Amino acid sequence: MRIKSSLLNISAGLGNQIIITALSFISRTVFIHSLGVEYLGINGLFTSILSMLTLAEAGIGSSIIYNLYKPVADNDRPKILALMQLYKKAYQIIAGVVLLLGLGLMPFLHLFIKETNVENISFIYVLFLINTAAPYLFVYKNSFLNVNQKNYIVTIVFSISAIISTCMKIAILYFTENYILYLIVESILSIITSIIVAYIVDKMYPFLKEKIKSKLDHETKASFIKNMKAIVLQNVGNYFIFGVDSILISSFISIAAVGLYSNYKMLIDICRTFLNQVFSNMYHSLGNLVAKESAEAIYRIFKVTYLLNFWLYSLLSIMLYLLVEPFIDIWIGSEYKMTKIVLLVLVIAFYERGMRNSLSAVKTTAGIFHEDRFSPLFQAVINLGISLVFVKFWGIAGIFAGSVLSALAIPFWYTPMLVYKKVFNQPIRRYYSSYVYYTCIGVISCLISSRVIIIVPSNTIIGLIIQSFICFVLVNIIYIVFFHRTAEFKYLYGVVLALLHKVPHFSNVYHKTFKRKRHMEVGGTK
Repeated sequence: MRIKSSLLNISAGLGNQIIITALSFISRTVFIHSLGVEYLGINGLFTSILSMLTLAEAGIGSSIIYNLYKPVADNDRPKILALMQLYKKAYQIIAGVVLLLGLGLMPFLHLFIKETNVENISFIYVLFLINTAAPYLFVYKNSFLNVNQKNYIVTIVFSISAIISTCMKIAILYFTENYILYLIVESILSIITSIIVAYIVDKMYPFLKEKIKSKLDHETKASFIKNMKAIVLQNVGNYFIFGVDSILISSFISIAAVGLYSNYKMLIDICRTFLNQVFSNMYHSLGNLVAKESAEAIYRIFKVTYLLNFWLYSLLSIMLYLLVEPFIDIWIGSEYKMTKIVLLVLVIAFYERGMRNSLSAVKTTAGIFHEDRFSPLFQAVINLGISLVFVKFWGIAGIFAGSVLSALAIPFWYTPMLVYKKVFNQPIRRYYSSYVYYTCIGVISCLISSRVIIIVPSNTIIGLIIQSFICFVLVNIIYIVFFHRTAEFKYLYGVVLALLHKVPHFSNVYHKTFKRKRHMEVGGTK
């Protein structure tokens, strides 16, 4: 059932991502040609600034979701109602705090913007702020679907909304070039979508509207507060690790440079979001597994997800490194490219962070928040220190180098230590031996692919598609050669066969082949 729910959610998520990706490229292309790189920079800068104001939200959300896994698995409705009511009140407070803090930052916006010709900066910022704060009044209902492994419903609703929103915004940019109208439409549709999801949840789970007849026990409250404080600290650190790049670029270089970076960031975020559709939809099934199964069973499934984690993240890392530059040349022109060293550092950061994905999922679903609450803060200090020094010598590449080096200094070793000790009861050397082995195979695959794809020119869209196909196939062949004998690969292969077995044509072929094989075996014994 966990596998079935995960696959349903993953299918919906991947379908959504394909649609959103196609629309994103069209929207970004129209945006650049209609408004220019400075508006693109403002878009990225305000997104980064407002991300800082939403740090507390993730702490509350993650903590309550962790506490919901067991009552949902046990169908403990009184506790579910009490937690959901707490969730609702917490988000109402968060919406108010985000709005007030956001308004408080308005007089200081000029400190983050080095140079720009964009007009109506303050009004644009207010529209960003409304779009950030308003959905929090309804978003707590989304999480209940996620815990019940029905987040494909949220995905479908948001996919439809994204299609409508993107088409309207493209039309606005193309015909009017009015950025303010563009943002107003985005805000309205975002709020409407959140209301629709909340309505669907109420229809599916009418008991959520019942009045609370019991209160949360002291132990759950204490756990919630303890975890929330830890997660808020972690998210403050994470913001200064991942969220300040655009602010630093704008402050030390220019708002136009933020626009150039935002194109690379969009491509990397598309890859990250694509993979998150796979792993985040496993996340809630994993929470159910952690709540019910033994450490041995959890570790066995972790090794499978870890191989899948490496396979997908390294594959996309290789393709990003080899194909992003020719893609930008064809898409919007060589004047929008950054240096090769910037791309390399961005890809390394993408890979390193991605390789911790499965590990972080186990850590979160097991409720390990308090133990490493200060780690992101230490990492943030290292990140900012390195970035501020290196930006003087390397420019933009120096800012991103801070993220990579700070990650190697703290979470690279501390997160696996916690999970292997507290959840798996396994020696940590097993993690690092796998990590080194996997990474070496990834580097070898990248080197081989780089030598092979150059036989095809990449200055046309057809050439780039052929290069992408060669790279994709070659890397997967190399991985199959290395991993086909492992238990983890066999498990994943079994899941793929089970999926194909449900496809009517494949199912008929499979049964005919199986029956023919059985008939030959029986005939041979006579």
